[in-house]
Amino acid sequence: MNDNFDRAPGAGRSRNHPADPGLLAASGDGDSKTTLFNQREPLRQPRTSPPFSENNISDMIGSGGDCKRQNKPQQSANANNASVSRGSNDVDSLVKTSKLSATAAEFVPSGINLYEDPSYDDYESDYSEPSLASTVTEFLAHLSSSPGSFESDVEYITGIFNSWVTTEELLQELVELIYTESTAIPNFSYTGARLCNYLSHHLIVSPPSGNFRQLLLKRCRQEFEQRDAAVRGDTDTQKKFHSFVLFLGELYLHLEIKSKNGPPNRANVLLDALKDLMKSLLSNPVDANLICAVKLLKLTGSVLDDTWKESGKPHMEEIIQTIEKILLDATCSRDVRQMLLKLVELRSSDWGRVRASAASNATPENDPNYFMNEPTFYTEDGTPFTAADPEYAEKYQEILDRQDYFHDTCGDNGNEEYDFEDEMDPEIEEAFENFCLESERKRQQ
Repeated sequence: MNDNFDRAPGAGRSRNHPADPGLLAASGDGDSKTTLFNQREPLRQPRTSPPFSENNISDMIGSGGDCKRQNKPQQSANANNASVSRGSNDVDSLVKTSKLSATAAEFVPSGINLYEDPSYDDYESDYSEPSLASTVTEFLAHLSSSPGSFESDVEYITGIFNSWVTTEELLQELVELIYTESTAIPNFSYTGARLCNYLSHHLIVSPPSGNFRQLLLKRCRQEFEQRDAAVRGDTDTQKKFHSFVLFLGELYLHLEIKSKNGPPNRANVLLDALKDLMKSLLSNPVDANLICAVKLLKLTGSVLDDTWKESGKPHMEEIIQTIEKILLDATCSRDVRQMLLKLVELRSSDWGRVRASAASNATPENDPNYFMNEPTFYTEDGTPFTAADPEYAEKYQEILDRQDYFHDTCGDNGNEEYDFEDEMDPEIEEAFENFCLESERKRQQ
């Protein structure tokens, strides 16, 4: 066998063949293994090597060494130097042509998109503070849908107005908003007039141009001065004017002016305004104007009539006479004519009111409705009789006696305790016995 055969695991599997035996012998047996590994080929450099600094490169060149190990670092250093020089030239040119300024108010990097999403503004507007117009509109809409909450909510909203309306311009805006909504919302004139009366007494702001009540009356006067043109305008103009007329009627009934002595008074300036508005409506007797006049008189007729009578003015008589002439001459529709007739009858009956003195002195002779609430009874043959019947008292007493008699002959549970057999005639008793016997016979068959 070969003396050079090595039995150690992996022996002889080296990539290099063993050196010349003579070379080994010259170096000695003790260093044979070391010499063998020292003569191996050096490891291959990786394809991507880390960058080398200029100092490391110069050290490697100066210290000498393997030519292969120095070649690639040298090339890398040269490439870096070239890129650095080229980069410095680019920076110099960029600085010369740049429009950036150190004194700019804001710096925005080039990669930032300056486009603003328009929906962001909508998002902010949804959460912005409400305006006076939106607050008034929302509150009046709430009162329109829930008029029963007026007493509980009006104090709260007045507190908001006091903290908000502090200038003459804001007070003017508030008056205009309330007037517009009160005449625009259907059937809101009553609640709007109550709100105006409350604000006229509880709003703190009072600029030199006037307080809330004075500015409201000035706004109503602007609409009042256009009455002659409004009653002859188109449909929309007349509808708007009619809403104003009904709102002014409610305002006259609810707007109170404090007096130094005694209870508050109504605004007498509105009394003359309602008279002139009535004459303007009747001057152009079309259906819409006549319907508005009827509504206004049903609303305020009794109060206007009493006030004018106390001052000795025949204004209501003149209005009724004008309506009677319209019934004879005007070509209004049948329904409107019927409304006017009912209005004249209503005024002739003192606007449907029942005076206390007349009610206390009523007798069957002077009041045809004296027995109106009395009950109606019927005789045995079905003939009705009431308190107006001359024999009513006698028959009514008989009914009461019969009820008392029936109550005395009944027990507590409603069962009769009276023995009716003692009251039977002999013929009735015999017929009853025959009936019982016949029934028993049929049951047995």
